[in-house]
Amino acid sequence: MAIFNRLKFEKLALGKSQVLAWAIAFFSGILMALTTAPFNAWPLAWIALVPLWVMVVSYQKPESEVKQQKLFCSAELLLLPVLWGIGYHGLALSWIMGIHPMTWLGVPWWPSLAIALFCWTFITLWGAALVAVWTWLFAIAIPKISGTGILPVISQKISGTGILPVISQKISGTGILPVTRVLIGTALWCALESIWSTGSLWWTSLSYTQSPHNLAILHLGQLSGPSAVTAAIVAVNGLIAEAFIEGRSLRKVGRRKNWIAYIFPAGLCLILHIAGWSLYNRPLIQEAGTSLKIGIIQGNIPNEIKFDSGGWRRALEGYTAGYKQLADRKVDAVLIPETALPFIWTNEYQRSTLSFYQAILERGVLAWVGGFAQQENSLANSLLAIDRTGEIVGRYDKLKLVPLGEYIPFYEILGGIINRLSPLEARLVPGNSKQLFDTPFGRAIVGICYDSAFAENFRYQAAQGGEFMLTASNNAHYKPPMLAQHHALDVMRAIETDRWAVIATNTGYSAFVNPRGETVWKSGLNTYEVRDATIYRRQTKTLYVRWGDLLTPLLLVLAGLMRLIVRN
Repeated sequence: MAIFNRLKFEKLALGKSQVLAWAIAFFSGILMALTTAPFNAWPLAWIALVPLWVMVVSYQKPESEVKQQKLFCSAELLLLPVLWGIGYHGLALSWIMGIHPMTWLGVPWWPSLAIALFCWTFITLWGAALVAVWTWLFAIAIPKISGTGILPVISQKISGTGILPVISQKISGTGILPVTRVLIGTALWCALESIWSTGSLWWTSLSYTQSPHNLAILHLGQLSGPSAVTAAIVAVNGLIAEAFIEGRSLRKVGRRKNWIAYIFPAGLCLILHIAGWSLYNRPLIQEAGTSLKIGIIQGNIPNEIKFDSGGWRRALEGYTAGYKQLADRKVDAVLIPETALPFIWTNEYQRSTLSFYQAILERGVLAWVGGFAQQENSLANSLLAIDRTGEIVGRYDKLKLVPLGEYIPFYEILGGIINRLSPLEARLVPGNSKQLFDTPFGRAIVGICYDSAFAENFRYQAAQGGEFMLTASNNAHYKPPMLAQHHALDVMRAIETDRWAVIATNTGYSAFVNPRGETVWKSGLNTYEVRDATIYRRQTKTLYVRWGDLLTPLLLVLAGLMRLIVRN
């Protein structure tokens, strides 16, 4: 009976430790979410991954698990990254609930809530899947995972008195040096972010947790894009975690904690910031004759009225008046937001009837207009350059469309069910990934709204000669945190490409950002704004623009070599 009671106690203790571990994983994911805009607690990103790393490396496989194939990973272990991912992505992306209610699209209140919840749940789990896959691959790459055991397992030893259950407290002896684990873990995380960013659902890279405030570390993006910042965050977290694991192991054998181990992550963090700071502090040289005076109009047209006659009239009046005002200020060009004037601008007759178009003919200032363009039997969400003669002299079609908002995945199956989500009669189609946008002042780098989350699109255009950056967005249907995060992404793109950025949005935040990532001017929220500023064309090419993301494959090669060396 005594043995039975002790076994029962140990199982109860084990159950409590599992719950505690899952709680720690979830709340450390929330800590990572607090680093994003609008909370902007960016220093937390350098420690928020530590608990998950410690639990994954310290996890002890039960004997039944050890006998399974190498690719096997228990649900107990995988639940840790899933909860961490839900905490991070769930909170950071909670602004997506702002699409509810969609009654203005004809969607009833309850179905609208169901759609919003589905979108939030799906995108949260998609982000959590990245963390789960990272844990699974990490566990495979560092077999014989052991440690002091945040998730201890009951091992049974036979003694003279019978079966004596004890908590296994093995000290880490994997044969893999901590620095090797850090290299493997960092390489895997960067590789998975790279893979995820090629899909249609991407936003919450660890790199954007530092934007727009930690400009020094963001300048590492000039070396290898977002992966350089992500690698820095993961590596520092990993070294802190390994120092903690070592210290805990030393205490178990009665030795004093080795505080020197914490010098390595602190030193790496400092060195990375110094490197970024040196890039940030380079002189911002503006060549003579490269200046452009650009105007922005933030129309502040709520989505609830945007597609009805009243909204169209208000938009036409506001944008026409703002255009004339900017023309009188002698600007070189005017940028207005994504679908600011939701008409088919490639239809010459339709655009010729608009007061904004007539103002262009009258004042003769180049306008970059957000609207729709015909593409065979479909429509494209486009930014069109209209010159003084009224001709379309440039066109960029949005590359990354928002699932459910701008296109319906598996349209043949789901189209009839949720087609009412779209206010358009035709389907939107994405632009060509190799399209370029030429202007009378030189080639521009262009992104429309969701494009801002995909760094490779901006890198490609900069490599092809883009001299300044234009982004046009309509975030009116989302909560303010999304608007702040969108601005953070635009700041990253400006730094990575070393370009001035002109950002026009419907309800905020419109802005001018210099190549250092400094926001020269930013609009308010839900305000009508007419603003102009001087930017400069640049032809510099950062290492990232020239070569792309070289860091991720380099890390993977080094991690593979180190793993082979350890195995041999």
